[in-house]
Amino acid sequence: MATLSGPHRLPLSGGAPDSLVVMLHGRGSNGNDLIGLADVFAPAFPNTVFHSPNAPLDLEGMPGYHQWYELSNRESRGEGVRAVEPTVNAFIDELLTEYGLEASRCIQLGFSQGCITSMHTVPRRRTPLAGVVGFSGQMVTGDSLLNEVASKTPFVLIHGAEDERLPASGSVEAGAKFEEAGIAASVHVLPGLGHSLDARGFVLAGIFMQQVLA
Repeated sequence: MATLSGPHRLPLSGGAPDSLVVMLHGRGSNGNDLIGLADVFAPAFPNTVFHSPNAPLDLEGMPGYHQWYELSNRESRGEGVRAVEPTVNAFIDELLTEYGLEASRCIQLGFSQGCITSMHTVPRRRTPLAGVVGFSGQMVTGDSLLNEVASKTPFVLIHGAEDERLPASGSVEAGAKFEEAGIAASVHVLPGLGHSLDARGFVLAGIFMQQVLA
C-alpha cells in the first residue's frame, strides 16, 4: 500500500515515464492544489509523471485538508519535519520503484510548508534526487544541516518579495545555508508577488528542471 495518497498525472506522451516530479502542497491544502502544475510543465516534460500527495496529517477541524506537520512554534516545526521525513522518502522510493526510475530522475517540488519539508528532507537523503524546486519556504533545521547532509541535491528557491506569511528572507537565508553546506542553490525573489505562485516562477522552475534532468 502506498505511504501517501493523492492525485497524479501520467506522461503527456502516453508512454512510460523517464522522470518523476513529486509536489508537496502547503498547510491547510491537499494534493489537488498543486496537481494543476502538471499542465504547466508537461508540454516541456512530456515523458514526466507528476504526483501530488496529500500530507499525512489532517488539519484540525478541517476534513479533507492536510498538513505535513502541526504548526505551533519554530521548535515544533523542526520536530515535525523530522517526524515526516521517513514518510516522504518512503513515498518517493515507492514511486521510483513503481516506475523503474533512478533517484537522479526525480524532482521534488514544494510550496510553503511543502517547501519547508523539502528543505529538510532532501539534503538528508542518502541517494540524491535530480533537484528541488522550492516556492515560498524557509529552513527550520538549518542549525543541524552541516552535520546531517547526506547528499547534495541542487535547489532553486523562488519567493515573492511581498510575502507577508513567510517573508522572502527565509529563502535567502536558506540559500546561504545550502551554499555553506556545499549544496548548489539559486534564489529568486520576485517583486510584487505575495505568498503565491506566478508565471515568472514557473519559467524559473522550468529552466532549472531542464538543467537537472538533462
